Parts: sequence; structure tokens; C-alpha cells
Amino acid sequence: MSKTGILVVSFGTSYRDALVKNIEAIENAVGNAFPGLEVRRAFTSGMIIKKLKKRDGFHVYTVAEALESFLADGFTDLIVQPTHIINGIENDNMLKDLAAYRDRFHSIRTGVPLLTDTEDYHTLIEAVTQEFSDLKDDEFLVFMGHGTEHHANAVYPALDYMLKARGCENIYIGTVEGYPDLSLVKELVRKKAPKKVLLAPLMIVAGDHARNDMAGEEEDSWKNTFLKDGYEVSCLLKGLGEYLKVQNLFADHAKKAELL
Repeated sequence: MSKTGILVVSFGTSYRDALVKNIEAIENAVGNAFPGLEVRRAFTSGMIIKKLKKRDGFHVYTVAEALESFLADGFTDLIVQPTHIINGIENDNMLKDLAAYRDRFHSIRTGVPLLTDTEDYHTLIEAVTQEFSDLKDDEFLVFMGHGTEHHANAVYPALDYMLKARGCENIYIGTVEGYPDLSLVKELVRKKAPKKVLLAPLMIVAGDHARNDMAGEEEDSWKNTFLKDGYEVSCLLKGLGEYLKVQNLFADHAKKAELL
């Protein structure tokens, strides 16, 4: 007798409010797309799992632990949906973990990360332009993405290019650890000389990077860097997981999950 379960895999966050507003919201959207099926959670960040356990006594499965729990409870088939933004290192590692269990389930189907095909980019751009529909001509919106050495970093400049093609000349994409970096974004913004810069995370949750690297009080935070350049600066601590269109896009990806 077959029994299907759903596993939603996230990098994770140690901020409980962000967990509820972003990750849990996506999990609920995915679950609503499959009425009657049980949804379980896994994080790929061992550091965050350990922190939650030590600080809150709150345990989140690793991918392997989640798979073992499904097997122990008699599940035969799985649908796995990552909440990753790109097909990068975290997603590659998740797929390796899943591959090790392929022969222990009748089937494992996997959905793709947020930005995988061209239509995904258009959906995210629609979500962003809707969210910031009141952005004025003398205001610039700068998104902070994570960035990576993985070749999937190409997602960030591609998204920036598509925003400009849509006429969004005052929205820029930067990254903490990839390209485009802050120095390039600063130069591009300087050439346009806006009155105000609005900073927002291009991350599923508004976690450490958003609260410290972007909006923190350290001298080299993005907020203080733009303040020193003479701009009025405000920060929006809202992860992409709070956007309804993003939640629905992950649910759509889960519904289109393909056999591993």
C-alpha cells in the first residue's frame, strides 16, 4: 500500500519570527497544494539546527533524518520541495542526500528552486514590482542577495538584467558573496544620484545577513555604507518567503516535481 509524504527543505533560520513568516508560510502553501498529505521540514544548515536545539530545545531534521523518519512511518513515496532561491551548493547537497535514499522509496520526486526557468524570473519580478509599486523616481531599491562561488550565481545578474528590460531602472541586485557586489552597486547608484535608497533582502528569510550585513550598525553594513555616501536610507526586513506570489511559485514547483 502506497503512502506519500512531502518534505520541504530549507537552508534554515535561527529567527523564530522569520521561520514562521517565511519558511512555515511556504510549507503551508506547498501543503495546501496537496490536501491530505503530511508535510515535514528539514534544514540543510547544521549550524542553525544545532543553535535551535541548544537555545530553544527545538530540533529540526537534517535531510537524512527526515528521510529516515518517513521510512520509519511507512511512507513509500516522497515529494521534496526545496525553498532555495538558486540551483546552488545547498540544492546540490540536498540532491546528493536524496540520491542516497532513492532505492529505499518507491519514488522520490523533487521540485526545483525558486529561480530555475525564465518564467520564474518574471513571476518574482511581478511580486517585487507589486510590493514596491509606490517606489518614486528619486528612490532606488537595492536588493541584497547572498551570492555564491557556484556557477548558479549567474542568476543574480540575469535577474538584474531582466528588471532593466522590464523598465525597472531604479531597482538593483547586489550580493554579499558573489557578483554583483556592493562596490559595483554603489557605483551604479551613484551615477543616477537618487535621493533615497531602500534596502531589502533577496533571500527567503530576513535573517543574519539582512539584519546585520544589510541593516546592521556595523560601519561596513550596507545601510551605513549608503548613509556615508549621503543618501537617505531605509531597510525593509521582509524575506521573499512572505511574498504570496513566491509562496505560490514554490507550490507550483512542487506540483511539477519530477522523478529523481
